[in-house]
Amino acid sequence: MSEFEEKLRKIVNEGELWVNEPMSAHTTFRIGGPADFLVTPGTAGQLKEILALCREENQPFFILGNGSNLLVGDRGYSGTMICLSRLSAVETEETCIRAQAGALLSKIAREACERSLAGFEFAAGIPGSLGGAVVMNAGAYGGELKDVLVNVTVMDREGNILKKTPEELGMGYRTSSVLSEEYVVLEAEINLEKGDRRLIRARMDDLAARRREKQPLEYPSAGSTFKRPEGYFAGKLIDDAGLRGFRVGGAQVAEKHCGFVINREQATAADVMELCRRVSGAVKEQFGVELEMEVKTIGNF
Repeated sequence: MSEFEEKLRKIVNEGELWVNEPMSAHTTFRIGGPADFLVTPGTAGQLKEILALCREENQPFFILGNGSNLLVGDRGYSGTMICLSRLSAVETEETCIRAQAGALLSKIAREACERSLAGFEFAAGIPGSLGGAVVMNAGAYGGELKDVLVNVTVMDREGNILKKTPEELGMGYRTSSVLSEEYVVLEAEINLEKGDRRLIRARMDDLAARRREKQPLEYPSAGSTFKRPEGYFAGKLIDDAGLRGFRVGGAQVAEKHCGFVINREQATAADVMELCRRVSGAVKEQFGVELEMEVKTIGNF
């Protein structure tokens, strides 16, 4: 056992630390080699200690939510994956929902519906956690997280706890300054409007049906693979390039929606990267449009 591992084990409890943990078990793509360490802190205090230890020991780390919108390399991740899944409390007071970073967006949407709060229906089907959603300003069906956020509680490099508004975090289309500022999202406050529970449920059901109809939910994926180029739709460009169903190894452009790359059959990260490279090249060559990946890539490829 390394000295670093010994120090980690002093911070967390038994069963909260894994060594050489396959990341394919922790990403919605079901792809990824082993991380040196995967740790699941249960308190903000533990998280602070883990972050301080990683920085003191010059140990690379990555904050992991639900593992969506993420592709981990086949040779894994040389560092510590800090999974926030246990930091997932959700509390409601009047029209305000306060949730920890590890809370799933679907859980928050259900809470909002139960409390007859409208405005979060768009996020019900996004397969991610609140922390990750803040980092990328997640959105769907005309809604974006920044539209309902009041503030975000973050931890900075020194372990200080700060409250930031969406404006202070520079939240825009699929972006924020969270990563560049080296913040770690702890929780966020969401403000919604009083509504009719039946109408809210109907809206959520309608969006869920549209997702099932138009998105390849039957296969593992990281969600929408490419950002929307200004003035275009990535899926349509890919389709118009004749790449519907195009495949490299086990990775495939989904036939149901060309904006998704799916793990059709035991795909590797290398398969996905090569597929995306070819798709981007074809779209650039045929239409002169640059496709930028929305999915984050980390680790050793």
